[in-house]
Amino acid sequence: MNLTTLRLGGIALIAAGVLAGGCAYYEPYPVYEQRPVVTQRTEYGVVEAIQMYQGASSAPIGLGAIIGGIAGGVIGHQIGGGTGQTVATIAGALGGAAVGHQVEKQNTTDRYRVIVRLDSGGSVAVSEVGEGELRVGDRVKIVNNRVYRTR
Repeated sequence: MNLTTLRLGGIALIAAGVLAGGCAYYEPYPVYEQRPVVTQRTEYGVVEAIQMYQGASSAPIGLGAIIGGIAGGVIGHQIGGGTGQTVATIAGALGGAAVGHQVEKQNTTDRYRVIVRLDSGGSVAVSEVGEGELRVGDRVKIVNNRVYRTR
């Protein structure tokens, strides 16, 4: 045997060992469990009351102020030059933020809270309403905190 054959054989043996070692599993061995079963909670009852409220964001500054500030800053930057341009950029950003915040406040949507008297005797307030209109006295089904009118 010549030296080249020994080198190739040694390289092949090392490569096979590395490949086989990469397939090895060290403790702890993984345990394959079944996925947890998600159960749906379903309750029945009658609509006792429907309350309307403003669905406003709890954040003090919203997306409208941010977008308005950016747009106002870009527009203000187009005016003047030097120090005047800097002042116009700052004024435009502040004005745009104020206008954007006011627009966002005006675009709040009405939300509904449905109070349901359950067949079990308790009451629950649900803010997620499924398809269809609900009225006081309607028989409803609540599935995972979402209320649906039963037919």
